[in-house]
Amino acid sequence: MPEPWKSMMNPKSEVQGFEPKFIQRTTVEEVEGVPLLKETVENWGPIWDFQARPDDLLICTYPKAGTTWIQEIVDMVLHGGDAQKCARAPTYERMPFIELCPPKPFTFGFEEAEAMPSPRTLKSHFPVQLVPPSFWKQNCKIIYVARNIKDSAVSYFYFHLMNRGMPEVGTWDQFLKNLLSGKLAYGSWFDHVRGWWEAKDRHPILYLFYEDMKENPAREIRKVAEFLGLEFPEPVLNQIVQHTTFESMKANPMANYSTVPSIVFDNTVGSFMRKGIVGDWKEHFTVAQNEWLDDIYAREMGDSSLTFHTQL
Repeated sequence: MPEPWKSMMNPKSEVQGFEPKFIQRTTVEEVEGVPLLKETVENWGPIWDFQARPDDLLICTYPKAGTTWIQEIVDMVLHGGDAQKCARAPTYERMPFIELCPPKPFTFGFEEAEAMPSPRTLKSHFPVQLVPPSFWKQNCKIIYVARNIKDSAVSYFYFHLMNRGMPEVGTWDQFLKNLLSGKLAYGSWFDHVRGWWEAKDRHPILYLFYEDMKENPAREIRKVAEFLGLEFPEPVLNQIVQHTTFESMKANPMANYSTVPSIVFDNTVGSFMRKGIVGDWKEHFTVAQNEWLDDIYAREMGDSSLTFHTQL
C-alpha cells in the first residue's frame, strides 16, 4: 500500500502537520471546454506533458463504466491468471490514475506513474482529445470500455454520493440533467464514447462494451489477451473469468477499494462496488426521465454506428 494511504489510516500519522479529517468536496473547471475536477485543472501543465513510454498500456473509460473491472482483467491477463501476483497491491497502486490530484499528503497520479518501472498499465477517464500527446507519439496500446448511458448515470450518481472528494451531487433529477448537458467531470458522455469510437480507426485501441463483458466475459477476455499479444489455455481463461466476477471482486480488498480511508469514501452511504449489473437504471428512472433521455439520445447519437444495450 502506498505511503500516503498508510499515513491517512494511521492515527499516528508520520506526515507532519496532517490531521485526519474529511476532505472537502471539489468543483469542476474547464479545459478546452471539458469540465474536469478543479485539482486536475490546477495541475494541467504536468499532466498534459506526461511522458508515456512505448510499452505503456492505457485503460480509459467514462467514469463508472467498468474501469476497475477491466483493470483487474488486464492485470490477470498480463500475469497469466496468477491471482497472487494481482494481490500485490490495491488497484490504484498497481495502475496509477494519471490525472488524479488529491490533496496532500496523497501522491498525484502522474507522479506515481512517473516513479513506476516499465511496463506500466495506467488509468484515465479523459475524453480522447485530452489524452496527453505522448501516448499518441509513442503509439501506446489503449483499452477503452463503454457502458450504456442509463446505467452509467446511476452508477456515477452513487459514486458522487459516497466519494467525499467529488463535487456536490444534488438530487438525482438535477444530477441527470447535469450529466445530459455535459456539466459533470469529464463532460459529455456522448462526446466521450463517440470520440473514442472514432479514434479506434486511427490508433491501436481495443474498444469494449460493458454489456458484452457481462454477457460473455470469456469472449471479451480473449479479445483483451489477443490485443496484448498473449494467449493461454482454457483453464487459465476460466480462472480469470472466475477471479473477475463481480462477486469475487467485491470480496477482494485489492480490487474493491475498501482500503481507501473513510475520509475519502463514505461507506455508510454506499460501497465503491455497488451492483455491477445491466439494467439497474430501471430502478431509478421515472417514465418521464427515461423518455426525455431517449429523445436526447436519438438526437445526439442518431448518426453514429455505436450501439448500446440497456438490458440483457
